[in-house]
Parts: sequence; C-alpha cells; structure tokens
Amino acid sequence: MKPSPFVYHRPTTLEETLDVLAEVGADGKVLAGGQSLVPLLSMRLAAPAHLVDINHVGGLDRIEVRGGGVRVGATARHAAVERDDRAFDAVPLLRQALVHVAHPTIRNRGTTVGSLAHADPSGEMTAVLALLGGTVTLSRRGSERTVGAADFFHGPLESAVVPGEVAVEAFFPAPTGPRTGSAWAEVSRRHGDYAVCGVGALVTLDDDLRVAAARVGLISVGPTPEVVDVTEALRQLAGTLTERALRTAAGHASAASAAGGGA
Repeated sequence: MKPSPFVYHRPTTLEETLDVLAEVGADGKVLAGGQSLVPLLSMRLAAPAHLVDINHVGGLDRIEVRGGGVRVGATARHAAVERDDRAFDAVPLLRQALVHVAHPTIRNRGTTVGSLAHADPSGEMTAVLALLGGTVTLSRRGSERTVGAADFFHGPLESAVVPGEVAVEAFFPAPTGPRTGSAWAEVSRRHGDYAVCGVGALVTLDDDLRVAAARVGLISVGPTPEVVDVTEALRQLAGTLTERALRTAAGHASAASAAGGGA
C-alpha cells in the first residue's frame, strides 16, 4: 500500500517547526527517523494530513554529556548514540540496550527520541528511560515542559506528546554510586526481531560488595515499560548475587509484572 495524501513540511528552525505544528494540530505528524512512522503510513494505520519533517532543523542531532547524564536531541540517530564513547562512559546502559535495537540499517536512521515518542512497549529505549528515571522535553509554540518517564508512557503507542508538541530532547541520568553496574538481555526469535521479553538491570553494591540497590526494567510484558525494585528480594539472601538469589529476584520481578505493578 501507499500512504494517504499529505502536505509535506520541511522547516529549518525549531520556531518554524512549532509554528507549523500549532497550525496543523492533530492533523500533523512529526517525521524524524521514520523507522516506525513510515511503515504505519504505508499500511495506512496512520493517515496525517500534514507531515512535518524535522531533519533539517539545526541543533536537534546533539548528544551531550552534562547535568549528570546524557542529553539526546530529537534527530540524533540510534547509531550515533550507540557509538558515542562519552555517552557510554556516563550511561553504559544506553549502548548495552541499543545494540539490540533492530538491525544496523535501522539504527543508522532511527532516532532515540523518536523511539520514545512512539512508545512501543517492546522498545528497548522506553525501558532504559524508565529504569534510569529519565525525562523527555516537549516543546510547543510559546512553552516547554519536561515529563518524567513514569508519566510519559500512557499505553501501547501512546505517550504524553499531544497535538502541537514535538519531543526535542531526552535526558538519561547517569547511575549513581561507584559500584553501580548495568546489563541488558532479551529473548527474540531472531536477532533484531521484536523482543519476546527483555530486561535491563541496575545493581549497586555496598562497601562489603553486597547488594545495596537493584532494579530491573522490563519490555514486552505489559502496555508500558515496567520497573521493579528487587533489592529486598536479594537482601533476603544476604545480598549476594548467587544463582539462587538471582532466581529469587527474577521470581519477584515476574510476580510484580503479572500483578501489573512495579516499584
């Protein structure tokens, strides 16, 4: 199939972008990487009257390490974030998760902020933002607001972005603590396919190398990314990362997810 007819807009400044979005309202869609939107257009699951291409807006492709974390602009590609060594040093979970996002050709074009705005509950970056307690900055003509991850994802393919707004930046806070580590793992039928289930983990050890804090972020198990605190489950087994302790933590996370609530 082919997309329904639409008016194509190519703004070159953020101000121009916001003006167009203010005028077209709910009839407009923002195009950044297009790796999620274009298939929806082609299948006519989305049929906007106006398509606003922000790829020519200067400054939106930034990747900055400042303010205690990594700030990613709206048109920064997955691949650029993945390969940014300063971003990896500050927030290793970004690269650990990004290598699982689809295939290299998709990551070369797809955008990290666009993935968040798409709000797919099987998307890796949604769980990374939720697990880290990150934020998304939304701009509209005359105002700007910042939304925390807990309030940003409303449901499958539903985010806090409203007509007239564009997501201009995502902030991924750096994990705190000198002995904090992270990891990402997922199961899929083939590498690059949507995850049947995926999990990111943040673990902090105390001076005795016992678990002081541990949280996991889950994808493909609910309508939004879920975050579960498994600290107490590990502390019950002396705070050590034995196979038994990990199985106990996994059982706690599974039960919390099945109950429909994280922590």
